[in-house]
Amino acid sequence: MNPVETSAILWRQRELLSLLLFKLEVESLLLSAGRTRWLGSATYEVELMLERIQNTELLRAAAVDELAEGLGLPPGPSLSALTDALDEPWKSVFGEHRTALSTLSAEIEAAVEANRDLLTSGRRAVAEALRVVRGGGGADGMYRADGSTAPAPVGARLVDEAL
Repeated sequence: MNPVETSAILWRQRELLSLLLFKLEVESLLLSAGRTRWLGSATYEVELMLERIQNTELLRAAAVDELAEGLGLPPGPSLSALTDALDEPWKSVFGEHRTALSTLSAEIEAAVEANRDLLTSGRRAVAEALRVVRGGGGADGMYRADGSTAPAPVGARLVDEAL
């Protein structure tokens, strides 16, 4: 495979990673807004993007191995090693691919972590709301000075009073 074909695959990979980041940000917005109705659809779209990225990754690996062989490099070189072995203008092009892929990877990791945090805090909020509704302490001053929950007063309460 030549640098032109390999570069085209890297461009496609960058495009797919950008779309994945977009899908993760949509998921984050839904989580932040509490719009869980569409969360399943957003998660499904993330999964579809991951599948497409995985397929492209296989093409990229094969193309890089073939290009590496032509450059006298061992199979499976890093993008950095491949870039170093190329002449201009390909050295610059592949260097840009490497920088962009690295940046996208970091942004995706941050988005995944943020979504994980939002899901965790949402789960805690639901659990706390259920505790309040069931009379197990919570949002209406049922905490002790050390932060632990105190038992709720015995007796019937309206849901509106608990929240």
